[in-house]
Amino acid sequence: MPYGNKKELPASVKENLPEHAQEIYKEAFNSAWDQYEDPEERRGDSSREEAAHKVAWGAVKNEY
Repeated sequence: MPYGNKKELPASVKENLPEHAQEIYKEAFNSAWDQYEDPEERRGDSSREEAAHKVAWGAVKNEY
């Protein structure tokens, strides 16, 4: 489920990240959500949502 806006982000993201980092998280999550639609594209047995969250946190860590 891609995020349409920052208000839809998980509480842990909204409560712990500054506005700019939230935007990075949202964009990275949405991109990964599209990229990992096919289970064969994911590592291990991660769900599409798990993979997208991992990518999003990685993008935030890379920027901050």
